[in-house]
Amino acid sequence: MWSPLLHLSAYKSVKEMVEVLFDRIDGQEVTIVESDCLPESPTENSPVNEKLTPIQEFYYGQSIFITGGTGFMGKLLIEKILRTCPGVASIYLLVRPKKGKDVHQRTEEIFDDEVFSKLRDEQPKFRHQIVAIAGDCSQPNLGISAQDRATLIREVSIVFHVAATVRFDEKLKLAVPINVRSTRDVVNLCKDITNLKSFIHVSTAYANCPQSVIEEKFYDPPIDSDKLIALMECIEDKLAEDMTPHLLGKWPNTYTFTKAVAENVIRKQATDLPAGIFRPAIVISTYREPTRGWIDNLYGPTGVAAGAGTGLLRSIHCDGSVHANVVPADLTVNALIACAWDVANDQRLNNKSHNNIPIYNYVSTDNPITYDELKDMSTKYGLEIPSCRAVWYYSFRNNKHRMVHLFFVYFWHLLPALLLDTATLCIGRQPRLLKVYKKIHKFMDVLNYFSTQEWKFTNNRLHTLMAKLTSKDREQFYCDIRDVDWNTYFETYIRGIRVYLIKDPLDTLPQARVKWQRLYWSHQVLKLILTYVALKFSWMIISMMFDSFYPTV
Repeated sequence: MWSPLLHLSAYKSVKEMVEVLFDRIDGQEVTIVESDCLPESPTENSPVNEKLTPIQEFYYGQSIFITGGTGFMGKLLIEKILRTCPGVASIYLLVRPKKGKDVHQRTEEIFDDEVFSKLRDEQPKFRHQIVAIAGDCSQPNLGISAQDRATLIREVSIVFHVAATVRFDEKLKLAVPINVRSTRDVVNLCKDITNLKSFIHVSTAYANCPQSVIEEKFYDPPIDSDKLIALMECIEDKLAEDMTPHLLGKWPNTYTFTKAVAENVIRKQATDLPAGIFRPAIVISTYREPTRGWIDNLYGPTGVAAGAGTGLLRSIHCDGSVHANVVPADLTVNALIACAWDVANDQRLNNKSHNNIPIYNYVSTDNPITYDELKDMSTKYGLEIPSCRAVWYYSFRNNKHRMVHLFFVYFWHLLPALLLDTATLCIGRQPRLLKVYKKIHKFMDVLNYFSTQEWKFTNNRLHTLMAKLTSKDREQFYCDIRDVDWNTYFETYIRGIRVYLIKDPLDTLPQARVKWQRLYWSHQVLKLILTYVALKFSWMIISMMFDSFYPTV
């Protein structure tokens, strides 16, 4: 809903603000509140303007609409804009009610997150700039009311479409509305926005993964977006599931498939908008800000690192020589913010000719790291700061060959799980380890496609963007992946997994190291026992074969 509290800095005068308010509310009493957290609108030669960088000037006085603000990247995007872009009028967040909580309760919960602690310290009143918009990307027209839509059309000038279901194995019946139809709905909204300066659609570097070389350009989609939306709206769930493998074709999962189709929406319907597409690689924890190592999900390599660190995961089907296309989350968000500025500038320079929609590949091509290097650094720092929640000692490896991986799965995952679950049943408790491994193996199966092959990415447009940044913007919106020290990064990465995902504070480190020693010796004893059993079994087999060839007279 529209908020009656508006900031004077968004208007030239109090009179203008009053006129706008009376246009909105006919006959209702209006209270005008002068903001104490926003400066006056800057003029070209004002002292305020001299202090702002070009990117900060672009965001000054603007209202921003963000979908996906409750997700990992969305939270970082909101935090970064509010903390480093002074004078932003409002940020409108699309929030859906969930688990009996309305949008206002959910919004308050978002800002209680650890990632906003620095912002809370520096700008305690930042929540006045947040306006929650009730909606749902899985619903037609984003589930937004007519009144809220009118507010967005009138107030907003910058749009970030970040929302998506990132589950690789999501059912197509749900993935299409969220990833494809919502993109079309956001484009339609942008077409109606009165003063749109920039619209960025967040895709993924793997949207076109059937290509071995992925450039910053459009590729032919697997199916027309309108046809796919219409198809999913008129068929039953069971039929959609049966059709999914045939629809996916060369695409490995519903996530990359729907992201490829969503790019087709931008290509077809956003040509008359100041629009751009941002394609990040595998986004993992923060590098420098606002909190080192912050992460709130177990997707991709993070889930592998957490599973290996707790002793549950001991093997993954992965070619260790393949480059792991991972990027730190804070650098990714900084690049996203800069892309919106670049899109707006390019459109002005081109006299508002929008036919060539820019695409930005944000990848680690310029500072590559292999999966073996990733594993080695994760192992190094994981052993230094073990967790109290570990169930077994660290014993993890990348296995390039699937048969070797399956051997480890059966003998180091399923067999111990079966034995422990059997023992648990015998003492009258509920077994659960086999169920845990079922989920782990399902998770690993969707990663195999990305961990056993490699792509070549180009990122020339991103290099061109970074060359445009002033020294202050390069510092304020640091996004050059070439400057990342992976060794330093993975130290904070592993700490972040321990603290923010495993929920094991560093205070427990002394106890964890004591437990780690016990697990280490238990692991060594188990290896000795298994080695003895294997040798004994081998000797028995050899003896039987010898006796069969040379029977005793």
